[in-house]
Formats: sequence, structure tokens, C-alpha cells
Amino acid sequence: ANMWTVLKLLLLLAICSAPGGVCAKEKETQQAAGHVTVVIVGGTGDLAKKYLWQGFFQLYASQVGGGGHTFSFYAGGLTPETQATPIFFDILKNVSCSPDTPVERCALLKDQFLRLAQYRQLKTLEDYKSLGRDIQGQLQGEGMVEAGRLFYLSVPAFAYADIADKVNSGCRPASPVWLRVVLEKPFGHDLSSAQTLASQLGGSLKDEEMYRIDHYLGKQVVSNILAFRKVNKKSLDPIWNRRHIERVEIVLKETLDVKGRIPFYNQYGVIRDVLQNHLTEIMTLLTMRVPKRLSSIQEVLRNKLQIFRLLQPVGNKQAVIGQYQAYNTEVREELNKTSEQFSVTPTFAAVMMHIDTPQYDGVPIILSSGKMLDERVAYARILFKNDIFCVQNPHNIHCKPKQIIFHLGHGNLQHPAVLVSKNLFKPLLINGEWREVTEHKEVTVLGLPISDYYVQAPNVEREAYAELISHVLSGRKDRFISTENLLASWGLWSPLLYSLSASYPRIYPGGQENGNLLDFRLSETEIDYASDAVVIINPEEAGAGAAATQSFQVTQGKFRYDDMVTAWGEDLLVRLASDLQAAAEAAVSEGGTFHLALSGGSSPLALFERLARHQFTFPWRETHVWMVDERCMPLREPQSNFHSLHKHLLQHIKIPYYNIHPMPVMLNQRLCVEEDGGALLYEKEIAHLVNGSAFHFVLLGVGLDGHTASLFPGEKAHEKHGESLVVLTESPVKPHQRMSLTLKAINKAQRVGLLVIGKMKHELLTQLSRVKNMPNKWPVTGVHPDNGKLVWYVDYDALLG
Repeated sequence: ANMWTVLKLLLLLAICSAPGGVCAKEKETQQAAGHVTVVIVGGTGDLAKKYLWQGFFQLYASQVGGGGHTFSFYAGGLTPETQATPIFFDILKNVSCSPDTPVERCALLKDQFLRLAQYRQLKTLEDYKSLGRDIQGQLQGEGMVEAGRLFYLSVPAFAYADIADKVNSGCRPASPVWLRVVLEKPFGHDLSSAQTLASQLGGSLKDEEMYRIDHYLGKQVVSNILAFRKVNKKSLDPIWNRRHIERVEIVLKETLDVKGRIPFYNQYGVIRDVLQNHLTEIMTLLTMRVPKRLSSIQEVLRNKLQIFRLLQPVGNKQAVIGQYQAYNTEVREELNKTSEQFSVTPTFAAVMMHIDTPQYDGVPIILSSGKMLDERVAYARILFKNDIFCVQNPHNIHCKPKQIIFHLGHGNLQHPAVLVSKNLFKPLLINGEWREVTEHKEVTVLGLPISDYYVQAPNVEREAYAELISHVLSGRKDRFISTENLLASWGLWSPLLYSLSASYPRIYPGGQENGNLLDFRLSETEIDYASDAVVIINPEEAGAGAAATQSFQVTQGKFRYDDMVTAWGEDLLVRLASDLQAAAEAAVSEGGTFHLALSGGSSPLALFERLARHQFTFPWRETHVWMVDERCMPLREPQSNFHSLHKHLLQHIKIPYYNIHPMPVMLNQRLCVEEDGGALLYEKEIAHLVNGSAFHFVLLGVGLDGHTASLFPGEKAHEKHGESLVVLTESPVKPHQRMSLTLKAINKAQRVGLLVIGKMKHELLTQLSRVKNMPNKWPVTGVHPDNGKLVWYVDYDALLG
């Protein structure tokens, strides 16, 4: 008996002393109970209202009465206490208990929670010092032992460094009491800014004190990806490689726009907002080596970082971007931008990645997200190759797609779950907190009826923020973003963001009307949109009104007795670029040279990008590029039309420098002085090089006041300019002085294109459709080529409003 006792003691000692043993694991997670002070800086903001106070209430409810921590809660903000306190307590009154909590206990918990909470103005260093003194006074007055202080910074990222410094200087507890500071994304907007922010925070906080939160890591499906892979290791190991995996997809689709978030979103866009953080984290969990011990924070981090080192660089050939149609209107409304200012911030993106290892070599990993799509859903799918061909029954389970889906929520299923095709294997349950779901509603998930899957789901659904808040309290950092992880991620994404900064997103209408506009095609190393083709349909076949636009891309009709081409923005640019190239090829074939005059403004910028990136056979060596108009400023200034043309087109194409003809707005060190004769000089250059001074193609835009080129209402342009081809004009907005082709020069052209895009132009088009030719009031109505052709290129936003 004594021998058996000794053996049991030795066995217990071995288990406890072994790395990852039971005792070791308990030591990692258990902490001495004591008093914890929670401070949410930004405690009356939207995030705190929706998620944070509910999460901390759940944390409090789980600890009270069970030998856990005691708490004090503070909402901090810049607003004075008299104004913010009522708002704060209105928020707290809306917290809710779990469904299994008795009504009486719930009422008691909420009452106690409110008694433990208060609002504090936290603006100056002295405010933080005062809070520190009050915390210390409460501890001494009530004889409590302090365990730690938890600061949650629910504020814009630019305030992090300042607040961290004030916490460090004014409210840091004495050792051994812990300090934990939770930070919300964004953590910078590129590698350089992330490094700067990390350095600034490092001056006030230790790395182990910082908890950078990505709430997707708190979602139950995401937080259990590694556990699923580990428990099903025997079934997954033989197929989790390039021989069996066709591709990996990580997708977040949203139906909402970004109204109300424009000031933030317009600086960041969908890649920084979603792909660089949420989707990248999921990608690492799916592809990293499964740790021997899931509880080992360091091993999880090492294996994640290894994936970043193995990912191949990503450039603009591995990405497509889009922007929903109403976005620029929303930008102008919320940021008070003018109609000439055009944002290229993407609201949709898809990026293809590859991992340079024998395990994943050649396997495309797709990360995709967008606003204003057809449904709200988030999932990660591993699609496996299927080598079975069913001769007589293609609907046999063996011939259906083989896939594992980590379904985060929403969509047809409406709840988190892990789904495994029945023609793969039957998975083991992740752990005791998950159950197999065998009774289903009749829904399909990614092409298969739910009955074709083995499905497991959490016994109890828990909110992501509540999950992560509990991890902050326990000091577990494996579900948070370390500094190394953060910088590795930005190191991957920053080059792509730089390469896309001058790219123009494909415009899509939003919702079901997107149709196949955003579908993309995968090649071995690149992706591109699948629908570049332009479909021409007669207007009689298309019908009228907005509903008709759902069934076509490009239509032709008439506007003010001239030809009109209408389409969604991207397809309109495809057609215009195609027409330009056709005109160029015809001119070169006939006379060896193509003379093209381009206007300034924001409308043609996306066209320039299209010409530079897609019209690879355009005869640029035989093309002369002229300016329709120019602002009287040095050409190196970013606001000059020539600078914009050079940035978005000329520097990207192979055109002889002597074929480029900027307007001579600066002569004799002066800008647009009549006596210097710059306008006459340009006119003579045109006459010398352009046969009959008749350009082959003139591209114009139209302003909200009806001006075109730099010919403005009230100038009596058609009378005053006489036979002149180039003149100096006055604009009603700065810079006032301009140089412009006249209506005489424009109407000599063989072909004139008028590009009209954006909802802002709808009222103008309506007016123009009703007025006669009145160039004094509506200069654009004076455009009538003498022996050429005018075509209006109008997008559906401008046409339909």
C-alpha cells in the first residue's frame, strides 16, 4: 500500500512538472482574486454603448458571489461629469442578463453593477492622477487587496499614445498589481505608422500590458479553429495540403453602406478596415502549424509569425477593388467635398495570396470583403479537390463539392457553426462546449443543402467582446495581436496598399443589382475581374427607368439630338476607352498620327487609369496629347490639369516626350499674362502640327453650372472669342485664371466625347435636356462639331439620379 502511495505521488509530480501538464495549465490561467478597477476611456461612445458595458456586466456577473474578483467601473471621457453622467447611466440601464438568470437575481446584479459604476472626466494628467488617488483611497478605506487595473481605450487611435502616457504617469499601480490596457483597431494605417505607434506606446507601456483587440478572434468559431484542427488531426493531416486543397476562401460580405463612418472609412478603406486584420488573422489560424499545446501563448505566436515569413509578396496583380456607386456622393455630403473631388477609396476588395511551402504550394488563398453586397455573411471555406466522376447520378453525394466551412454567422444559417461535407469525414466535436446539430431548417450553405454536411455548433452562443474581455481579466494574450504579429501583418499589406493607391475601383450599384460585376477570375499567380466584355443592347430592348438597368451594362440612345452611350461607371469607361482606341487606330491607319485633346477635372481620371492599365495595344507612339484647358499655375503643382494627366496616364505609357503638348501658362516667369502671348503660341503649335487645326478626338467634361473646358457661363464665349482657337478665361472659382480651347477649336474636331458621371450631374442633365442652344448661359450647349460627331458618355447615376 505504501509503495502504491509513493507511485501515485511520483506520477502526480511528473504530471504537474511536465511542460503543458495539468498543474502547469492551471497555473497559467489562475490568478489570485482581488479588486479590479475597470476604466473605459470613451465610455459613452458607440462601441461602449453597443458592446463593452454589456461585456463587462457579463464579466461582473460571472465573478460575483463565486470567490472571484471585486470591481469598480469607470467611464472616462472629455465631457464634463454633469453632462455625461446621465448619458452613462442610461447606457448601463440597458445591459441584460443571460437567459438562464432568474429575474430576481438579474435585478440584483444590475442594481449592484450601477452602484459600482461612475463617470469621470479624463482630460488632463491631473484628472488621471486624481483617479489614481481615488482608487487608492477606496482600496484603503474598504480594506481591499488590489489585483489590477484594466484600461479599455475606446477612442480614436491618434489619442492612444497621449492616454497611455497619462495612465503611466498618473494612474499606474505599484508592483505587483497588474496593469492591462486594451487597444481597439486601427493600429496604424501602414507599416511605418504602425511602427511609430508601437514605439510611442512602448515608451509608456510594457508589451505584456498591451492587449490589441481584434473582436473576430473572440468569435466562437474563429477562436476554435485550432481546436477543431487539433481534435480532428487524424482525418485532416492527410488532406490538409496542396494535393487535396483546391483553394481557401475567407469572406466577409455586408449589405450596409458606410454612412456615418465616412471620416474614418475614407482614410482606410476595406483593405485596412477588414482584410489586414480580421481576415488575415483567420488566414493564419487556418494555415499555421497546429501547436502541440493550444494553451501555449508563445507557441501560437511563433507559428503565426512563421506564416507571415512564408507568404509570398502581394501586388496589384493579386487584387481587385471596387466601390459602390453612391459612395462618392456620401463622401461629399459628410466631408463637405466639392463635386470635383473624387475619392478612390475601395469599398470592396478581393486579394489572392500564396504560401511558399511544399504543403501549400500553388494553393490560392482568397480574402474578400465588401460593403453593399447581396447578403450579410462571414465564413472561411476550405474547398477540396474531388476526383470522383459520377456516370449516372451527378447529384450523388460523392460528386458534390468537398468542403469544410467555418461559418461565423448570419447568411442562410444565421448562427455560428463548423460544417464538414459528408463526403469528407465525420468530425469529432471540438470540445464539451460544442454539440452536433442533426435537425435543420431547409437551407443551403455555399451551394449544398444543409443535410449534406456534418454540423456542429456551440451549446451557448457568446458575444465576441464578452469573450475577449474575460481573457483580458485572466491575462491570456493568445487571442490578442502582439507587436510582432501586427508589424508582420502590415509588412505584408503595406506594399499592396501603396501599389493600389493610384488605382481606380470598379463601380458597382449595390445589392442584388451587382449581378456578376464583382466576379473575378483566378489564374496561377493573378486575379482579375471576370466581366470585361461590353454588351450593347438597343434602347427599345432595354426599356426605360432604373429597373431596366439591372439587365444590361451598356446601351445607346440620343441626348439633345446627339448620340449617347449609357452604362454603369466601370462599363462606361471600358466603352469610352474602346472608342478612343478605335479612333486612334483609324487615324494612324489613315494618316500616321492621332491628335487627342484631353480636359482636366476629376471626371476623366478613372478613364486615364483605364487607358494606362488595360489598353495595351493603344498606338501611343503615334499619338499626340494636347490639353483642352489648364489652370494658371506651375505645371508641377498637384492641382494643375497637366500634373494630374501625367500622374494618372502619361508616366505609365510609352509615348515620345515630343508628342506631349502642355499649355504654356507660364512664360517669362509669369502666369497667364496676355502680353506674353501664351494662348497664341499654343494656337500656332496646333496649327503647325494638326491638319486644319482639327483634332481627331476631343474629350470634355461638364460642370454643374454647364461649363465645359474652361468656358464659363456669362462669358459670351462664342461671340467674344471670334476666330481664336485658344484664349485666356476667368473661372468663378480659384484659381480664377485659365487657358482654354474655344468652342471654335472644339467644333473643328472630328469627334468630341462628353463624359458625364455622378448623381450630382442628374439635375444638370435634366436642365440640358430642356434648353435650346444657349452657350452664353450653358457653354456646353455650344458644342456642335462642324463636320464631326458628338457623343455623350453618361453613367446611370447621372442619367437616373
